Amino acid sequence: MKQLTKAEEEVMQVLWRLEKSNVAGVIDELPEPKPAYNTVSTIIRILESKGFVDHEKEGKGYLYYPIVKKSDYSNQSINKLVDGYFQGSFKSMVSFFMKKNEMSLSELESIMNEIKKDKK
Repeated sequence: MKQLTKAEEEVMQVLWRLEKSNVAGVIDELPEPKPAYNTVSTIIRILESKGFVDHEKEGKGYLYYPIVKKSDYSNQSINKLVDGYFQGSFKSMVSFFMKKNEMSLSELESIMNEIKKDKK
């Protein structure tokens, strides 16, 4: 799976949330200052060429929708982060974030409890 630029990822976040939208609908969901219509349209066409988005005809325009699940992209991105910066060790990554964010032991325990719940 290809990596996305910051702008592409921002548009994908909107499409994942909306599930299906035209270009104007995507622009409405983006923060100020709003990008130009042509800019967003171009980004969506790039996302189509990368295999992240597809479209269907609606009237004179198109509705765009994601064909890559957010969870699949998130998983791939996290794995790339762990491999690139933490030599593939999730333990090293968690340790890094604990130290940098001054996470308390109670916060870590809470995270561990959430993980245990999800595995059941």
